Parts: sequence; structure tokens; C-alpha cells
Amino acid sequence: MATASGINQLLLKLDNLTLESIAQKYPETYPETNPLDLYRVHVSEVLAPITGVAAEKIRPVIQWTNALDKGDFTLPVPALRIKGAKPDVLGAEWASKFPDDDPLFEKPVANGPFISFFAKGGPLAQSLIPMIRKLGPEYGRNPSLGLKDPKDPSKGRKRIVVEFSSPNIAKPFHAGHLRSTIIGSFLANLYEGAGWDVVRINYLGDWGKQYGLLALAYERYGDEEALKRDPIDHLFRLYVRINAEKEEELAAIEAKKKEGQDVTELLANSLDEQARGYFRKMTDKDEAALALWKRFRDLSIVRYKATYARLNIKFDEYSGESQVSEEAMEKVAKEMAEKGITKEDQGAVLVDFTELLPGKEGKRLGKAVLRKRDGTALYLTRDIAELLGRYEKYKFDHMIYVVASQQDLHLQQLFKIIELLGYKDIAARCQHINFGLVQGMSTRKGTVKFLDDILRDCADHMHEVMRKNEAKYSQVEDPEGTADTLGISSVMTQDMSGKRGNNYVFDLAVMTSFEGDTGPYLQYAHTRLSSIKRRANVSDEELDNADLSLLTEPHAINVVRLLAQWPDVFQNTLRTLEPTTVVTYLFRLTHVISSSYDQLQVVGSEPAVKAARMALYDAARITVGNCMRLLGLSPLER
Repeated sequence: MATASGINQLLLKLDNLTLESIAQKYPETYPETNPLDLYRVHVSEVLAPITGVAAEKIRPVIQWTNALDKGDFTLPVPALRIKGAKPDVLGAEWASKFPDDDPLFEKPVANGPFISFFAKGGPLAQSLIPMIRKLGPEYGRNPSLGLKDPKDPSKGRKRIVVEFSSPNIAKPFHAGHLRSTIIGSFLANLYEGAGWDVVRINYLGDWGKQYGLLALAYERYGDEEALKRDPIDHLFRLYVRINAEKEEELAAIEAKKKEGQDVTELLANSLDEQARGYFRKMTDKDEAALALWKRFRDLSIVRYKATYARLNIKFDEYSGESQVSEEAMEKVAKEMAEKGITKEDQGAVLVDFTELLPGKEGKRLGKAVLRKRDGTALYLTRDIAELLGRYEKYKFDHMIYVVASQQDLHLQQLFKIIELLGYKDIAARCQHINFGLVQGMSTRKGTVKFLDDILRDCADHMHEVMRKNEAKYSQVEDPEGTADTLGISSVMTQDMSGKRGNNYVFDLAVMTSFEGDTGPYLQYAHTRLSSIKRRANVSDEELDNADLSLLTEPHAINVVRLLAQWPDVFQNTLRTLEPTTVVTYLFRLTHVISSSYDQLQVVGSEPAVKAARMALYDAARITVGNCMRLLGLSPLER
């Protein structure tokens, strides 16, 4: 990546630092993509002779602040562990010795055991704005983080597999799948921005006795046209109908059994038994049975792809339970038996962690059944075979399962079995990213919630909200498309606003409002920045040559200071893996931008000031758009 010209401007102000010297001494810094890395290095170098502590030890303890009035950085003096001196005394002494004429920082402020550092607005604005405008969609991203060896890019990139969404064919795409889809897509985008080779996998629930039942339903009640038009909906309706008949039939048989009647023949011919028989034909590779199942699967995937496209989501592989062969599961079962991991108990096969592992860990993991008495393999066997097969196929450095927190125990048991099998290295590469529940989510047409229904409801609601402002509504070129994007933004932003592990209430009225911290508010913030650029009518050449020293107002400098934080926020999000890290920053940024408009008029200002302010708002538009795209939102222009 070409070095952004802005950083060179800053380096000219510093006698002792070059990009080469920084890279050698501080290998985990990237000033070309993150200007604040240069600021941290500089402040560490200035403080080293004052404090007597090596600059390399100072840099890692410099923290960013949560509020601009607290500075751009803070140094917690106790973190340097200097014996025999009071931190607040040291803080005051060091702050007083900091040069008065530093090129990048104002005189620092000592506050008890903390020293606050405020970046000078001029140098930061004059370096950052050209840098953002040059990097464009790459600003904030850092492809170096995904290299196997940062010193030798020829060794290639690390690979991560992200498994997310994973709905069950012919069953509702419920709230848990929605959360997995939104969070999983965000994490895949995040790792892609960090330079990893990302493989997105959708592991469908597409196998099991219920497909025997579904095939029977299709033979009885199937409608070819309805199947082609909306396979997911049609298969679901068939499944509900046949399932109700099955339950009714079993209840009737049970009643006859209680009356003392012989029900052997009734059970043998029951829907439940027919479904089991049909599924057996599938596992025995009966061509006709597999052809119908494959058709259901393929048509459903086509429909899913169209829905995912509305959310800017694509998958590299549509895997599924069906893709795990009986042979692979038998091989795993045999290996577990040989290594003494499984045991038989009244015909069932299970893993008893209380016997295998000492103390609390064994008790916590309990017992896990792998095969029922009737010989049916349960999910865990399939998941073990799938995980090992996936490692063989992708040789991943890391794999993330984005699954609800109700599956915490299941995934802990899975990873532990992989470890007990002797694949400790593979188990260590696997991670479960969990999330809480969505409460109160039902569509207007009832309680069955397919993803399409959820998105349609939000778009309809958004359309109603938009219509209330006739003047603005009449200016929108594609009101339905805009309502759809706003609806999707509202769902996704509400989902990502809190910590992943928290439950939240699905509230259409709150999340589709333009007031407060909502998706529509973010879209409004982006469209406003886009409209300023259209109305200002300033050419890119004028923006490139703008005199940024004219940006002296506190509001302008505060926008610049927050824009500078975005690469840090991106990097911190790789540590937290929490979408809310980005969402919280984005709302802070858009609020500061919004409060600056009255003070920083663009249209109507004299040409030089107009160009400088427009360059600032152009950098803001790029940064807001980059944050939104990372979250999976499509930034609207108008």
C-alpha cells in the first residue's frame, strides 16, 4: 500500500523518526494506516528521557480515552511500575518537563496518577484528512494483521472459517438464525478487513427423519408451482401439515393402546414409521429419494441466496448435515471407542466427561450421548466428523462458530472431544461466538417468522414512517428500495447495539425511528454528508489542494480527533469481537459531526474556507461509510 501522504507531513515535523525506524523498533505499529500509532510512538520517545523508562515499555500502556475532553491519550503512571515514588507526584513532574513547543501535542495535563495528552488540531487535520481521502474505502482496515509473518508477506495470509446463519430447511428462519447471520457476517467482514483469508460457511439443517416426513407430505399435498415460487414457505407449510397429522395419529394409536388394543400394525404403518423408512432409503443412497431431497435443498438455497443478497451477505460454501458421510462418522466413532473416550450404556453410546476429566471440568461437561439405542447418530457425532473434515479441507488457522448461547455446552463438549482424540492443536483453533435471545419477535401476519417476513415488515413500517414527511418523501427516487434498505439497517443496528451476550426486545417502533441511536439515524447521517458534497459543488482537485490550516474551530478539530480514532476502534474490535464496539463509536462520531454543522457552514462560505470544510466532511463521509459497510449496512446517498 502506498504510504499516505499525510503521514509524511507529520514525519517532517519529527527529526528522529522515519517509517523504517518505527517498523524496526515498534513492529506492531502501522502508521501508514493508523496515524495515532505515530502519535503514540512520538509521545513514548519524548517521555523516555524524562521518565527514565524505555520508550518500548511506555508505548503499550498509553491508552485512548472515551471522551474528547479527557484528551486523545492518557498515560496511567502506575502502569509503568516505578518503585518508591507516588504516581501523582511523578505525573505532575513529568507533565511539567514535557516540551512546551512539541510539534504534535499541547502541554500535557496531570490529573492525579494520569497524564492526559491533547493532539494539536492543525498537524492532525492537515495529515489525517488527505490520508482518509487517499485511502478511501481502505481507511481503518489493516491488511497486515492477517499475514502469517508480518515481516515476510510472501508467506501468505492466515485463514479463518466463519460458520454462521445455518437455518433448517423447511423450518422458520427464527430470531436465533437472524442474530447468527448478522453477527457472523460482521465478523467475516472484520477479519477480511484485517487481511485474513475468510471462508464463509452456511451449515444447513438439511438431513434427518424430518426429510422423510417432508417427502411424504410432498407426495400427498405438494404443489409444483408453489414449490418453484417460494420453496421455503411451501415446504414449511407441508411440514407443519404432515407433522400435525403425525402427532394426531400417534395420539390416536396411544389411546387405542390404553384401551388394550393391539397397535403393532398401526405403528408399523404410521406416518412416523413411514418417515423413518423413507429417511433410511436416503441414507442407503436410493436415487429417487435422494433426487427429491436434493431438489428441496437446491431450491431452498436459491431462495436463501436472494434473501442474503438483500443483507449484503454471501457464502463461499453451503455445507450441511447431509454433507457429513456415514463413513466419516463411523471412522470417528471407531477412533473414539479405541481411545477409550466413549462407552456403551444400555445400548447407547456416550462420552462420560465426569470419568474422563478430573474435578470441576468433568462435572461441568457432564455426559454427552453420541448414538441412541436405536443406532441413530446424534448431532455431536456429526459435528466431530464435520470439524475434522473441515480442517482437512481448509487447513484453517482459526474457526469461529456463531451460534446462540443455548449451545454453549454442546460446543464445549465438541471442542473437548476433539482435544481428547489427540487433536489439541485443532481444538485450540476453534472458538464459539455466542449471543443472547431476541424477545417479542413476531410478524404482523402471525408468529411464523421467516427472514423475508421480518425484513418485509421492517420495510413496510419504514415506508409508513417516510410517508409522514411528504416534502422529503417526494424527493426520494426509489422510495420502496430506500424503505427496504432503511428497514434492514434498523434490524441490523438494533441487533448490534448491545453486547452480543445480552438479550434484547425486538421493537419495530423504536428501531425504525429517525430519532435516537438507530439504523435510520445512521443512514440519515450518511445521506446528509453526501448531500453536502453534492450541493457544495467543489471539485476533487480543489479538495486535494484545500488549505486545511483554515480548520481552526473547536468543532472542526473535534471531528478530526474522532475520525483519527477509527483505525484504533477497528483494531480493538478484533480483540472484543463485539459489533457494539463499532456501533458505539459510529454514534459518537455522527453526533459530533451533526453538532458541527451550524458552526461549519460549507455552502455560502468564502471559497478557501468552503474547500477546507468540504474536505473535512468528505473525510467524515468516507469514515462513516466504512464503519457502516463493516457492520453490513448499505450506506444511502440520498
